[in-house]
Amino acid sequence: MTGLGTIINSAAILAGGVVGYFTGKLFRQEQQNALTITCGISVLFIAIAGAMQGMLNIDGNRLVSGKSMLIVLCLALGTVAGEIIGIEKAFESFGEWLKKKSGNSGDKEFVNAFVTASLTVCIGAMAIVGSIQDGISGDYSTLAVKAVLDFIIIAVMTSSLGQGCVFSAIPVFLFEGAITLLARLISPVMTDLAVAYLSLIGSILIFCVGVNLVWGKKVRVANMLPAVVLAVLAAYVPWSF
Repeated sequence: MTGLGTIINSAAILAGGVVGYFTGKLFRQEQQNALTITCGISVLFIAIAGAMQGMLNIDGNRLVSGKSMLIVLCLALGTVAGEIIGIEKAFESFGEWLKKKSGNSGDKEFVNAFVTASLTVCIGAMAIVGSIQDGISGDYSTLAVKAVLDFIIIAVMTSSLGQGCVFSAIPVFLFEGAITLLARLISPVMTDLAVAYLSLIGSILIFCVGVNLVWGKKVRVANMLPAVVLAVLAAYVPWSF
């Protein structure tokens, strides 16, 4: 069944949110704060591992790094585009709308929780590659693995940040569902190099999400999202990064 992967992933996020909501009530405020920082540190190291995989290569007996120019250009140009478009503001506006419609007007952390969780589970190659596989061949295995990871992440985030994390299932459903439907158009574009570049830039954006979890909101990560698109386009330029 085409689209089953998206359904499984979205359902796993909802389930993780429910688990996190009830377990979160067992913790005092200082314990929830400690859990938020712990979650942020975990996200940081997951992101670092992904970024290093994309930047480091073995050259003979040496470990060398590369793709610095790719990172600088994609992040700089992508952030400028995102700031002009106002992606972060749009995310927050949608979060405010969800906050009112869901009866959570009194939850001051709802919007931040929604945006943070949405960015964490939407950014990355697994969402795109998995959705393409699901759309073309009905193979939802990649999204099923992602669903397990997202279940754990959202459960922890919800217990520390609040109910807003549960609603990250909405952008995941829309994002992965759209890619699944358009898979035959997108698939030729997502070459191995394009996926590698996307994974690298996506990992850096997830690192920024971890920074916000540990030190409070310092980076408008949503405004950096165009960098992911630029990373895919960079795979088609006639020179190597």
